[in-house]
Amino acid sequence: MNQSKAYALLDSGAGRKLEKFGDVVLDRPCAQAVWAPQHPAMWNQATARFDRQAGLQWEGREALPIHWHVNVGGVEMKLAATDFGHVGLFPETRVMWHWIRDTLAEAKKRASINFLNLFAYSGGATLAAAQAGASCCHLDASKGMVDWARENARLNELEEAPIRWIVDDVIKFLRREVKRGNRYDAILLDPPSFGRGRKGELFKVEEQMLTTLELVHSVLSDKPLFVILTSHTPGFSPQVLHNLLAQFHAGGVHEQGEMLLTGAAQCSPLPNGTWARWLET
Repeated sequence: MNQSKAYALLDSGAGRKLEKFGDVVLDRPCAQAVWAPQHPAMWNQATARFDRQAGLQWEGREALPIHWHVNVGGVEMKLAATDFGHVGLFPETRVMWHWIRDTLAEAKKRASINFLNLFAYSGGATLAAAQAGASCCHLDASKGMVDWARENARLNELEEAPIRWIVDDVIKFLRREVKRGNRYDAILLDPPSFGRGRKGELFKVEEQMLTTLELVHSVLSDKPLFVILTSHTPGFSPQVLHNLLAQFHAGGVHEQGEMLLTGAAQCSPLPNGTWARWLET
């Protein structure tokens, strides 16, 4: 299945979400969908269903292609069903990709731009920044995800774009960047609730967040554009993220909100993460 198609949320409720990724329809858990589904009959369209209660199992996985492509937020993305129920894409972030692309494209008219993407996953934001003409640094602790992101770069004909692909622990990397004097005009970070670095370094968001943000502040250029902090950690509301950024950026403009899954008509938006950003004025 090579044809690129779009994403849409079809329905949600009863602790689950029904999403369309091109020709593939997936039924997956979603704890915050505590209401009743709006379109019960639509759920029969699911190509496959993922269930955590049954021990991280896909029902109907054999009906899924090994991998397929969708265009989300102006970026072509390779998808594949993983053992943890993910597919290589968090579509709620696509609005942020548009904002990053537009903001950097405008700034690029005046000067060259260095963009840093931390905990960068499969690279959607990195590629949106590269499409705007920015020089990018893409970092994730998982070599498999960095390889996946590089494959997405090839899908978007950006394999020759100025992107540094880094497999490393975020804190160790940032400390080295401080010593090297490398600086960035725009930074995005999407820290996990819990994770491990390239050599098994433990990352717990509630313990390492302040250290990470302090180092992020240290690698900003003299004329920074923005810092964006996103989160899928329960309890990390937009206000929590705002308060974290405000500790290091007192001036400028602060914005915050929820990331939403949207799509089909008559389908209520589904909150699926939070964001806050600081912009230099």
